[in-house]
Formats: sequence, structure tokens, C-alpha cells
Amino acid sequence: MVFHYPNGDPYTQNDYPAKRIRHKNIIYSKRGMSLEDEINESNKFYLQTGIAVVHKKPTPVQIVDVYYPKRSAAVIQKAYFKQASTTDYNGVYNGKYLDFEAKETKNKTSFPLSNFHEHQVEHMRACQAQAGICFTIIKFVKHDQLFLLPAKTLFRYWDERLTGSKSIPKSVIASEGFEIQYGLHPRIPYLKYVDHLLEHEP
Repeated sequence: MVFHYPNGDPYTQNDYPAKRIRHKNIIYSKRGMSLEDEINESNKFYLQTGIAVVHKKPTPVQIVDVYYPKRSAAVIQKAYFKQASTTDYNGVYNGKYLDFEAKETKNKTSFPLSNFHEHQVEHMRACQAQAGICFTIIKFVKHDQLFLLPAKTLFRYWDERLTGSKSIPKSVIASEGFEIQYGLHPRIPYLKYVDHLLEHEP
């Protein structure tokens, strides 16, 4: 099935995190879950324990072509996203509005800015202008490393991408962000690092 953005461009799996395929030389997290699955599981824990309310945003789609191989079954062959999506997750934590993206890369030394869309970055700018807490959770899958990157670093590199680097060096992500250590409950305890972010940027 082929999905399209509102402007007609085809959707590709590089735009959003997807379940990854196992390869011999790639190290994945302990349970082989995608980053999205790990965050969803963590959000469920935060909700059940009353710590925070954070959800993945649904993406509305419009179905335009359906094939009926038999009366009891239908196969969607073509669909469009009704509107450009904003970011992956939003919610409330300790009275603060959170809005963030979750991204994975197989690059070892940098994170390509091509993983973002203009409207996603501008959405985070608008939220941050209203005192929202915006960031990106980035996973370097080959080294199984997670980082929480403040939105201000993303904005800086995004604004300079046309004349400067088209990616954010991993060294910058490590120095200006926070490396997230995996836990058990929750799987990705990212709110602990949001607390660190708030300490540095009250």
C-alpha cells in the first residue's frame, strides 16, 4: 500500500521510525523493539503511575483506492495523509507541555537533518515560543545509544543547513544533549533527562 503526503509526495519509511529488521552486525536494544515501541511502553508506564500523560499523535489518512479480492476482505492500495504531521509525541509533565520527535539513524557519527521536515521544526519552534518543552530523542542504532537533544540545538543546525552542515555531529549531540541510559520500568526513562533539561533551561 502506498501512502502520500497532502502535496502528493510519496511517504517513505525514512520519515518516521519503523520496526527494524535484524542484521548480524547491528546491535539492537535488549528486546528488539523499535524506538517507537520503547517510548510507547515507557509512556504507558508514566501514565499508569501518574507521573505524566504523553501520547503518540495519530496521523489521519484518507483512503482513495481499495481492492476487494473477496467480499469478506478489503486491501487498501493507496492512501494520503490528510494533513502534514507535526511531531511524534505530546503531553503534560509536572505542569509543563512536552512536544518531541523520536528518530533513529544508522549513521555512526552524525544525525542527518533530512530526517526532519520543515513543518515539524516550525511546529516545535511555535510550541517552545509558548514555553513548551521541545526536544528530540535520537537513537544511533549501530551503537544502541540514545540521546535527548534540546530543540535549541536542532534549530541552530536547521537554520544553518543551507550554508553549513546538513547533519548534526554525534559529538555535538553528546555534549549539548543528554545520553539516556536504558532502564527496566520505564524502558526509556526520558523524563529524568527532561528534568536535567529544565535545570539547564528553566
